[in-house]
Amino acid sequence: MSPFDETSEEKTRRINEIQREMFDKLYQLFEPPLPEGVPERLEEIAASGAITRGAAVLDVGSGTGVMVPLIHEYQPARIYACDLSEAMLRQLASNYPDVETIQADVRDLALPDDSLDVVFVNACYPNIADKATAFSNIGRMLRAGGRLVISHPLGKAFIDRIREGTPFPLDDFPERAEAEALLRPFGFVVKSFVDEPKLYVLVSEKDGT
Repeated sequence: MSPFDETSEEKTRRINEIQREMFDKLYQLFEPPLPEGVPERLEEIAASGAITRGAAVLDVGSGTGVMVPLIHEYQPARIYACDLSEAMLRQLASNYPDVETIQADVRDLALPDDSLDVVFVNACYPNIADKATAFSNIGRMLRAGGRLVISHPLGKAFIDRIREGTPFPLDDFPERAEAEALLRPFGFVVKSFVDEPKLYVLVSEKDGT
């Protein structure tokens, strides 16, 4: 049994639709220039993925592609970008035509088993409605030893600041012990944890045993 709170299919679909409509309208706000300090912190997040040349990388909740140029620096073979918003992905495809865009909830992605080396869940962990199915599916797609990076370049307190004005629920980022308990059932082992006022980075690996 998953330690994540259960979410009904109806509720998940409703939350996803609200997010899709909202981000379709606001996608231009996510284009550069980024707030001061954010580009440097995004570089730290990208580095934590330990991407190797020729790797396959998935960017969950990619938006218009803020992580993509940083991922490119490591010369992966393939980059997949997954987002609920069609407008976000349309802009991303315009900016980075070599990226394979997939409009979907990550829980519904149908990439092959063991086909990914690194998965970034940057600035969108709180938005994922059905986390149990999402992380089960990420675990299926990641190869043994592959990395899952859950992060936010403005820190977890940022969610507290925007929660009241957001038309869908936003979960908190987990503390390390909680993250270990939440992710262990899906085959992940936490390797490092950073929780600073303006940076949150949780790195875990797919257990190969």
